[in-house]
Amino acid sequence: MRDDGLRDGTARTGGTRPALDRPADPTRDGSLHQMSFADLGLSDKVLQAVTAAGYTEPTPIQAQAIPHVLARRDVLGIAQTGTGKTAAFTLPMLTMLESGRARARMPRTLILEPTRELAAQVEENFERYGTNHKLNVALIIGGVSFADQDAKLTRGTDVLIATPGRLLDHFERGKLLLTGVELLVIDEADRMLDMGFIPDIERIVKMVPFTRQTLFFSATMPPEIERLADMFLSNPQRVEVSRPASAATTIEQRLVATGSEGHEKRKVLRQLIRAADELQNGIIFCNRKRDVALLQKSLASHGFNVAALHGDMDQRARTAALDGFRSGEVPLLVASDVAARGLDIPAVSHVFNFDVPHHPEDYVHRIGRTGRAGRAGNAFTLANRSDERSLSAIEALIGQPIAWLDGDLASLSEPAEDEAGPRRRRGTRRSTGKPAEKDSDKPSEREGAKAEGGRAEGRGRTRRAAGERARSEEPRREAEPRREAEPVSPPAREPRRAPERARGEARGRHRDEDDDTPVGLGSHVPAFLLKPTAPRRSKD
Repeated sequence: MRDDGLRDGTARTGGTRPALDRPADPTRDGSLHQMSFADLGLSDKVLQAVTAAGYTEPTPIQAQAIPHVLARRDVLGIAQTGTGKTAAFTLPMLTMLESGRARARMPRTLILEPTRELAAQVEENFERYGTNHKLNVALIIGGVSFADQDAKLTRGTDVLIATPGRLLDHFERGKLLLTGVELLVIDEADRMLDMGFIPDIERIVKMVPFTRQTLFFSATMPPEIERLADMFLSNPQRVEVSRPASAATTIEQRLVATGSEGHEKRKVLRQLIRAADELQNGIIFCNRKRDVALLQKSLASHGFNVAALHGDMDQRARTAALDGFRSGEVPLLVASDVAARGLDIPAVSHVFNFDVPHHPEDYVHRIGRTGRAGRAGNAFTLANRSDERSLSAIEALIGQPIAWLDGDLASLSEPAEDEAGPRRRRGTRRSTGKPAEKDSDKPSEREGAKAEGGRAEGRGRTRRAAGERARSEEPRREAEPRREAEPVSPPAREPRRAPERARGEARGRHRDEDDDTPVGLGSHVPAFLLKPTAPRRSKD
């Protein structure tokens, strides 16, 4: 099955176009839905490539954005994930690049992507729809040899697709000049913000000419992204085909109550996967990279065919995991949020959120991997009591409540005590002397040893307390008068007590008025103080 930027929401020649949830556009009439690519002003070479791919009707974001791009206007595009934003700038760029010539190390256009996978996907679109063009396309991403990328830049580049970090590496090495950029595309801007790339983006924007044309695409528009759009764009044409952070209506969303312990969540996830109806393939999202590797190994040990994808993997392993998932060879993919944005895998039937995302926008992007191009999709999110605030933020963002599957968090009242119980039992002394219950699904002999050690320690504390009470009840013996030491033979000194113990006893001593116990040196004068001293001689 082919993967391209036109698939989302477009129709095959001779087929029926799947219905999409399209908000009404007040600036256009109903003829928008009957538009074809031939009505957008694209060149004949581009139209031939699109027709050869089997597409005739553009998506709303494509229909509204392409004419403005061809008119050399700055464009601010806002659309939910999976609506064909990639083709909205790829197709007009191919038309505009038919005239002109690339120069060595001076790309004519620049496309910035947050991840390597998105950058590689954009390159595939240029290769597919630029079959009738003789354009040089360079992909500058991490994990690939610098030498091969330098060779492409030296030959001259019409389209440079890059991630911010590797682009700046080439620039600082003196291998790249950005003074010839005519068109700048900033894709998935909200993802750039989440990944901390905004300072790099601001630096890159200062390197390109002020007279450039800028295309700015984002699925959500938080205040920070609006500020950047005002900074980067000049009198932009705003194209918004759906309200920000909306979820496709073709996705059936469900929440699944589970405990907070890892083994409990993994067990619930396995049950969901086995019970899922019509599960063709699925992506399982985790918040942390280390949990991705752990969950992948756990599922593999239970007989599932599963691959992993996260940012710490080398590029070859990441590409192999994606290729195996796209081809259907591997039906399950455990991934971090590196796979949540822009990856066009149309046939994903299920999405499982092993962890509730920290940012509500990430939830929209995660579930957007399913239910694409009008297909039915399923999204399950595992949640526990600690996720209540995040769930409320997600429901507020998408504007609708998410139904629970087989009971909500209230059904976790008994399991919730079990979750907190082991932690309280470990920190509380039990009067019965019974060992605390185990909170692991694996047998362990250390629990009994810990309980026995706790009982032995308790008996030792009881014996020490009894000894202290007995000593305190002994009558205080009167202090015997000390003899003054002879000058020639100082008395033997008693062993010095530990400073901490001496200070503790001093703080705890309460003297009565008739207590004549010596304090300090008492009446005793050390011998060295009795030695005569020689008179000090005057310097005169």
